[in-house]
Amino acid sequence: MSPITELIGGAKAYGWGSFAAAVGDFESIATVSVGSGGAANVEFTSIPATYTHLQIRCLSQENESPQSSNTSFDNLVMRLNSDSGSNYARHHLNGNGASATAYGAASVTYAYVGISQRGGASNLYFGATIIDILDYANTNKYKTVRALSGADLNGSGNIRLVSTLWQSTDAITSIRISSDSANWSLQQYSSFALYGIKGA
Repeated sequence: MSPITELIGGAKAYGWGSFAAAVGDFESIATVSVGSGGAANVEFTSIPATYTHLQIRCLSQENESPQSSNTSFDNLVMRLNSDSGSNYARHHLNGNGASATAYGAASVTYAYVGISQRGGASNLYFGATIIDILDYANTNKYKTVRALSGADLNGSGNIRLVSTLWQSTDAITSIRISSDSANWSLQQYSSFALYGIKGA
């Protein structure tokens, strides 16, 4: 018997077989794929309050209108419950393989949640981001968002660790993600998947 099989069998013998299925499971809530012509933003609405945490997994590329040849990076930003007030505080750590920088800001109008690839006319690269939204339905505390993202330019790139505090005790029922540049939009094939994480 393999060690893994023996471990699983022992767990079931002690009545622990349901533990892994109940705690920490990810359940798909919704997925948005950007179609032809791009989109100014993507939005998840009517998010159920039946999970402990949320996670969003993104593959994103942006482009300028009119189309640009720029192949660098842009910021992905997020607003919760359509809140555009100065109720967010954020900081991030950024590295490019040669140096690292840190930045922070309080009383800002949106959360930074990572970096997105700027498409350009022939760029096939997409940025990758994982966003965790902790205790999103808890009405007794402010909400914490953390994100890890990276993007590559075939020889150079960026990686970023970001955290944001949303200063509201409201349960999160909607999430909107966009570029922080008004003239940049999310390109076709960008994909955003929302998951709920079960707790104990």
